[in-house]
Amino acid sequence: MSKVKEGDLVRVHYTGKLENGQVFDSSLEREPLEVKLGQGSLIPGFEKGLLDMEPKEKKTIVIPKEEAYGEKKRELFQSVPKSNLPEDMEPEVNMGLVATNADGTERQLRVAEVNENDIGVVTS
Repeated sequence: MSKVKEGDLVRVHYTGKLENGQVFDSSLEREPLEVKLGQGSLIPGFEKGLLDMEPKEKKTIVIPKEEAYGEKKRELFQSVPKSNLPEDMEPEVNMGLVATNADGTERQLRVAEVNENDIGVVTS
């Protein structure tokens, strides 16, 4: 069997988890991700982890933040108490939200983390 190399078109199922084990994305209930390696369409750590794999191989890839989405930019990160959210909302990591500013303008947010009493959001 040949190993995966840059330029190969691959189909892969994946489950992305945070350091605390919380799943933030998974392809297991949909079609596998199909991507040509070396095109820059994946985060660098995921692409590096796929290189040299063999067909049907299962692997755990630990991606350091500098090879993923990078450090959280504190100025873009904000903690929001869950009590400020609609009562029936079940926030999830990567969920998109729209916040209305005091002047009536709207801004797009993305849920970055979910805790017991609050959520962390970043401006998208």
